[in-house]
Amino acid sequence: MENHHWTPSRRDVLKMSAAMGLAGALFPAASIFAQTPLRPTPEQILGPFYPISLTPNRTGNLTTAANGGRAKGQLLVVTGRVININGEPLRGAKVEVWQANAAGRYAHPTDTNTAPLDPNFEGFGQLTTDAEGRYRFTTIKPAAYPTGPNMFRPAHIHFDVAGRQDRVVTQMYFDGDPYNEKDRFLQSVRRPEALIVKLQPAKPELDPEALVAVFDIILAKG
Repeated sequence: MENHHWTPSRRDVLKMSAAMGLAGALFPAASIFAQTPLRPTPEQILGPFYPISLTPNRTGNLTTAANGGRAKGQLLVVTGRVININGEPLRGAKVEVWQANAAGRYAHPTDTNTAPLDPNFEGFGQLTTDAEGRYRFTTIKPAAYPTGPNMFRPAHIHFDVAGRQDRVVTQMYFDGDPYNEKDRFLQSVRRPEALIVKLQPAKPELDPEALVAVFDIILAKG
């Protein structure tokens, strides 16, 4: 049986190149080849100071107490999106946050830290994402706190985020914190950098004294 091998001519090559170019214009690579799924946000421990005895602040502003007093510390705006691994926004996701105050103490009865409490700061809030999966709240930057002799936990904010199908409990850390590299909880995950944010100056429409932290949260299913 005779084999016939076709060798494309220069004209054939040009035709195929033109056809591929047209296909690329009409159907971007992202639609031809499946996009690589994003990786879910790493999990962290719930921690011993979840504020079970407090009612979450649902105003989006954790810095102002019921008596009108303002919390002490560096003003911080935390914002981001809750999305699934395909990058799709999750509308109506519940975002709970809790944290220590600017001195490193939680408003929790079992926190034995000798740092002072702030009567104007409870550090517990709950929000719901908008149609684009966005959330935003105003708080103060928490401080690191001691956990034993010569041992400190880096400054962090706890998150408990629930979509319709799954949830993640995690923590957001701050770039440049000297305790990040030695923290066993942060360093227990494969991608600790996914939990560390860089602080940026606030835009003019926000409080000029505030810093901004952008922290996107990725749920496996949504």
